[in-house]
Amino acid sequence: MRPTQPGETPEILTVLGEERRLRKELGFWSLTAIGFSNILGSGWLFAAMFAAQTAGPAALLSWVGAGVLCALVALVMVELGATRPEGGGTVRWPLYASGRLVGTVVGWSVLLSVGGTAAEISAIMQYAAHYLPGLYDNGRLTGSGLAVASGLSVLLTALNWFAVRAFARLNNLVSLFKVLIPVLTVVALFLSGTHSGRLTDHGGFAPYGYAACLTALAGGGIVYSVNGFQAPLDFSGEARNPRRTVPLAVLTGIGLAVLVYLGLQLAFLFTVPDSLLGHGWQGVNFDSPFGQLALVLNLHWLATLLYADAVVSPGGSAYVGVAIDARHTYALAKNGLLPRFFMRIDPRSGTARRALVLNLLVIIVFMLPFGGWQDIVSVMGDMYLIVYAASAVAAAAFRAHDRDRGLPPSDGQVAGVHWIAPISFVVASEFVFWSGWHHLRLALPLVLVGVPLFLMLRPDTDGRSSRDELRHGAWLVFHLAALTLLSWLGTFGGSGHLSAPYDSVVVGALAFGVFFWAVRSGTAHLRTAPVTALPAD
Repeated sequence: MRPTQPGETPEILTVLGEERRLRKELGFWSLTAIGFSNILGSGWLFAAMFAAQTAGPAALLSWVGAGVLCALVALVMVELGATRPEGGGTVRWPLYASGRLVGTVVGWSVLLSVGGTAAEISAIMQYAAHYLPGLYDNGRLTGSGLAVASGLSVLLTALNWFAVRAFARLNNLVSLFKVLIPVLTVVALFLSGTHSGRLTDHGGFAPYGYAACLTALAGGGIVYSVNGFQAPLDFSGEARNPRRTVPLAVLTGIGLAVLVYLGLQLAFLFTVPDSLLGHGWQGVNFDSPFGQLALVLNLHWLATLLYADAVVSPGGSAYVGVAIDARHTYALAKNGLLPRFFMRIDPRSGTARRALVLNLLVIIVFMLPFGGWQDIVSVMGDMYLIVYAASAVAAAAFRAHDRDRGLPPSDGQVAGVHWIAPISFVVASEFVFWSGWHHLRLALPLVLVGVPLFLMLRPDTDGRSSRDELRHGAWLVFHLAALTLLSWLGTFGGSGHLSAPYDSVVVGALAFGVFFWAVRSGTAHLRTAPVTALPAD
């Protein structure tokens, strides 16, 4: 038994004890399948149409931009996962690096992002309405649709109730099917015949301006679709040799998913009939895009397969999402945002069963106000971007603190993160801004609810006063408030008082300054931090 280390309180020892109940049974292929399955969910069924509606053929640039962002953020988060492997790491790292105010706000955002699983279930209902019209009507779930969606949520929770190994094996099978169907869809659509000039006709390559490419990133569901690459990081506490397998799994998942999404976008752009483009790309509207497009093209066999896969793909992502949400809730209980009751790991299965039950309730409640896929994912994209930004700060703060202490570079550090971290923070902030005032006026104030939660739940912890915690975490509150104001002033759905491109330039300059403020605050926080991070095994 490991001897108690200086500074380890009974609370920390409790956390360590529960962490050791996690089963370390996941290898490279299981982790890659988890990441890829989480990325390739309902997004491939809807995002190509919504992106085309928003930006036309220029949506291809949006997918490339999202891939670049994910690559940058992934390298930052890979370093965090390799040097500090822990269950629910995306929730824990901002707490370690920036204190309880940032940890609470980010944790609250992650708790809200359980809505991503609700989006997958909503996607299933939307496609299922082709056979059962009573499930979905006028862009929202009906009463019967909500009942069926709730039953599906219960089923997915039950499947996650058992051991990690059983979860990984079933997810591997689902992931194989999820790869084959999108690839088959791309091939079948192109073989059915394409229309020349699609990248330049009907208003040109960028019929709504290149700024629309930026709006499509969040509002078109692209950020939501590509998100999920960090899933292997949340399982790093359950991985065999995480320093080697987690980075490879994350980068492999991103590469495969971006290629598939680009193929799907091209297939959609080149095969939509001219008769549907009388009002441009904005006039193309399907309730179940690829399924209905296949019917229009007389590919009935493909349509049948797509409507079946509309259950498997979002169902697979929802299955993984339920598992990830449980790890996040487990981590939030460790952070103190939730009672320790939800941190309990079942010793027989190695799963956080109490966290699963809580998330089941949150998923069902989340489907009540947001009944449609795009409504949910537009808000979720901003939640994910805030987590990305906080992770970039955490990686830089850990490095700065180690330098101040004269420590050598840690095993698992990624070359170039010292410049990748600020760039990824700025890019994530720009993506939040570009999502538009219509979405930000809902998303950012909702995230800022985390501030009064912090004041209510953690007035004085770890020997530091609330004033110290507020000082160390003030950068995030300021940044979110400033982004909200700039969104209202800017040209992305705002008042236009701050014209383009100066609005984006101001956001970039703001983000760059806030990043270095955040790193300095994080370094100051870490100087006085007690033992919190889990020791390496």
